[in-house]
Parts: sequence; structure tokens; C-alpha cells
Amino acid sequence: MTEQTIQLELDDSGLSPALPVPSNPRDQVQDVPYRPVGFRDDDLPTALERCATWLRQAQEWLGEPVDVLAVHLDYDDRKGSPYYDVKLLCNEEDLAGVPIAMRNQKDED
Repeated sequence: MTEQTIQLELDDSGLSPALPVPSNPRDQVQDVPYRPVGFRDDDLPTALERCATWLRQAQEWLGEPVDVLAVHLDYDDRKGSPYYDVKLLCNEEDLAGVPIAMRNQKDED
């Protein structure tokens, strides 16, 4: 059996530079295992809508459903912080664009 090497273009945090970025400055792809993608807002429906928008964009970019391992809802009642914190725990390989690279490699073979 031969092993194939897949070349990935990644930024300093290990993400594909083409991965859609959450649109609101309060939202982010975090730098821990299973890559929590967080959406923070005082209004839960607004945070969930931004979460859904990003998920649709990421799946369109990836060309397949993003592997979401869990959805986590947390609260932050510190003054000046957004109250709701919705996190999608996503597969790191998906956010790095591995399925895209694998499809591109198959097309080249």
C-alpha cells in the first residue's frame, strides 16, 4: 500500500485561507482542538442566524457538509460582554480544506 501526500495551503493557525470568515467581529474560529467557531451576541436568534449563514457559506466552499461534532451554548454575564456565545465544534480537517485538496488530487490523477 502506498501513502499519498496531500498538499494544503494553511495560514498560521492551520486554517485554509479560503475558509469563509464569520462576518461579525464578535465571531471567530478559535484555535483549539475541534475548532470551536463562536458567534457572540446579546440576542440569541441573531447569533444563531449568523451561525447558520457562516455554516452555509463554509459548506458551499467545502463542497460537502461541514463535520460539526457539537453545538455549545454558553452565557457571559460580565458587564460589556455579549451575553450569548454559540459555538460549533467543527472538524479541523474540514476547516483546513482537506476534502477540497483530496478532490483536487483525484482530479489530477
